Amino acid sequence: QVHLVESGGGLVQAVGSLRLSCAVSGRTFSTTIVGWFRQAPGKEREFVAVISRSGGSTTYYTESVKGRFTISRDNAKNMVYLQMNSLKPEDTAVYYCAARRGSVLTGHHEDYDYWGPGTQVTVSS
Repeated sequence: QVHLVESGGGLVQAVGSLRLSCAVSGRTFSTTIVGWFRQAPGKEREFVAVISRSGGSTTYYTESVKGRFTISRDNAKNMVYLQMNSLKPEDTAVYYCAARRGSVLTGHHEDYDYWGPGTQVTVSS
């Protein structure tokens, strides 16, 4: 079993920044792939970013956040972060971190086995 808890959400003005944190427990963290997803009201859950196991040398992002968001991990602290810069109103959503077994990086939410409760990010114009 894996337990995830997000933090760091809030209200920010456009072009501002936020850093989301995801605390992961219950499994050997270094062997866990972790992704970030988001869901806006009335929309489907959307992939944001994913980071590989161990050293986290491989990352993927959805096109709309490339160059603005950065995913990283700290294996010593069992934490995954999502640094979000140049935020836009369309980034407003509930952000979730999720973990999956296996070795394949994927952006499909159905491939993830464990989910946090989410944290709200609101970007005002």
